[in-house]
Amino acid sequence: MKTSFYTLVILALLGTSACSDSDNSTDSSAAANDTSADSGSGDDASDAPDDTDSNQVGPNPDYFLAAGLAENITTTSCTLTDGTTTQCYKVVINGAPANAEIGPFCPSNITDDATEGGIWFDGSGEVYPLEGQFFVDVKTLYGDDWELYDEDTGEIHVTDTQVACEAAARPNVAAEYQNHCVQCSISYYDGGMQQTILIPVTPVPMSNPETIGADLGVSLNGVVIAGPAPVTQILAANTIAAFDDCGGHVNPAEGYHYHASLGCSEVVTTIDDHANLMGYALDGYGIYGMLNADGEEDYDLDECRGHEDETRGYHYHAASAAENMFIGCYQGAQGSIALN
Repeated sequence: MKTSFYTLVILALLGTSACSDSDNSTDSSAAANDTSADSGSGDDASDAPDDTDSNQVGPNPDYFLAAGLAENITTTSCTLTDGTTTQCYKVVINGAPANAEIGPFCPSNITDDATEGGIWFDGSGEVYPLEGQFFVDVKTLYGDDWELYDEDTGEIHVTDTQVACEAAARPNVAAEYQNHCVQCSISYYDGGMQQTILIPVTPVPMSNPETIGADLGVSLNGVVIAGPAPVTQILAANTIAAFDDCGGHVNPAEGYHYHASLGCSEVVTTIDDHANLMGYALDGYGIYGMLNADGEEDYDLDECRGHEDETRGYHYHAASAAENMFIGCYQGAQGSIALN
C-alpha cells in the first residue's frame, strides 16, 4: 500500500472525552494543538487516553489525527434525524487524509504495473489492481464495446485535466469522455474541500434501522466515509472511476472520500485483539475494521454490520472493499455532513 500512517496504541479502546457536553466552545480534542500528522494524543503511547476504570459510549475526539482537522473539535447543540435535540461533536475536516498521500489512480499505459495505479471494485466480489493489463483484459470482463486505450500506442484514456474530470465524474458522461479511466486531482480543489460533520456525543438508538445516505461518517484521519460507489452508473458509460490504494477518490462535488475500508484510517490499535477503530458513523457509533488480530471476521453481526461487546458497546465492522460498502444501515439517529 502506497501510504504511511501513524498508529496510536492505547491502554483501553474507549477513553473518557476531554470535552464537556455543556461546553460549546471548549477545545475537545487534544489533537487540535498538534500540527504534525500524528495522533492527537501525542507521539508517545504513554500520552494516550487511559480509561481502565470506565467505558465511554460514543465518539472520543482525542482519537482524530490533528492534521486532518481544520479547527478544534467542539460541542454544539444539534438536532438528529429522529428529531432529538442533543449535543454533537462538531468535526471540521480539511478534506485530505492526515496520514496518507492521495492517489495514484489511473495508470497511463498498458505496460504500467500496479504501482502506477490504484484499484477498482464493482461490488461483484473482486478488487482489481489498476495495472496496465487490466485495461487490456477489460473486454473480457465487461464486453467488446470497451475501448479504454489506444491500440497503437498503448496509452490509456485518462481524464487528466479538470475539465475532463468534471465532464466524466457525473451521471451523464459526455460521449468524448466515455471509455476513460476517470480520475480527479485534489489540486483542482485547493488541496481539499472542508466539511463539517456533526456526530452525537451520546448515540441515540432507534427501534428500527435506517438506510445509509450518500455519506455515512468520518474517519479518524479526517476523510468522509461514503456509501457504496454508484458502480452501475459508472459502468454504463464504459468508465472506470479509479480508487487509490486507500479506497478513496476525488469527487468534484465533495472532494476526496472513502468508498472502501483498506486500513488507512485505522490509527487506533486495540490491545484485546479486536479489530481496529477507523472512524465514526453519523449516529456516533464506532466503525471498526473487518478483521480482528487473528484475521477473522466476527460472525454475530446484525443487518447493519454491528454488534455489542462490554468494552465498546454497540459498534459496526466495515465490510470488505470487494463488497463496495462499509456498513449496511444505521442503528442510531444521525447527525449531518455539510460542505463549508
